[in-house]
Amino acid sequence: MAKKEEKTNVTRILEQLKINCSQHEYSVEDNHIEAMSVAEKIGRPPESVYKTLVTKGAGGQYFVFCLPSNAELDLKKAARACGEKSVAMIPVADINKVTGYIRGGCSPIGMKKKYTTVIHEAVLALDTVCLSAGRVGSQVELAPADLLRAAEASTADIISAP
Repeated sequence: MAKKEEKTNVTRILEQLKINCSQHEYSVEDNHIEAMSVAEKIGRPPESVYKTLVTKGAGGQYFVFCLPSNAELDLKKAARACGEKSVAMIPVADINKVTGYIRGGCSPIGMKKKYTTVIHEAVLALDTVCLSAGRVGSQVELAPADLLRAAEASTADIISAP
């Protein structure tokens, strides 16, 4: 029997904004919750499944970056995109304290505070993009323009060259 999709904070926010989305559930029993595994589990190309990374700038502010599951964040480009001297990844142990989410369930939509958010510019070429629905085991799929609106985000080139 299929498990009923549970609403998450992300899906509730999207509903309030009248943004159409679809939710995709996936198994977490194997503990493979990194973005590339999630893309495979939901049957989507890795470049259309985005991961959310949280950094801290040299000035002490937090910044959120979303990029394709098969890409690496370029910290210099990321810092430039948000006008910082430098940014560094926050420790996994701090994710919940900073965002209200846990590792593998972090979404740029609905964090407990509003942070500057930058999404890799390749998102603009996609019909739809998938990202965490705010909990491990659930992804939300929506139009890139809707993601930018819901996350109050901008776009920039923030990934390392292949």
